[in-house]
Amino acid sequence: MSNMIQKFLEGKIDFEGQKLVEKIARDTLIVATLVSFIAGFALQSLRVTFGLFALFVVLLSIAVIPPWPMYNRHPVKWLPAKGVKAE
Repeated sequence: MSNMIQKFLEGKIDFEGQKLVEKIARDTLIVATLVSFIAGFALQSLRVTFGLFALFVVLLSIAVIPPWPMYNRHPVKWLPAKGVKAE
């Protein structure tokens, strides 16, 4: 059980997963900004604006911070290490 938790919290994602996380975060923050601004403007309330934006940020954090398996679909295959000569 401990190994499973450690593996989940280790945070390894591949380069394609990093690009996906960046795209999801960028697009979500743009939409969150627009939606929260429009809702706050329509209701004339800064509380609505910041509350809605904070909700989007929390949901985005849940989506992109943990190393979900969808972010590690293209693992890097490293070359084998060459022998190191001792001096």
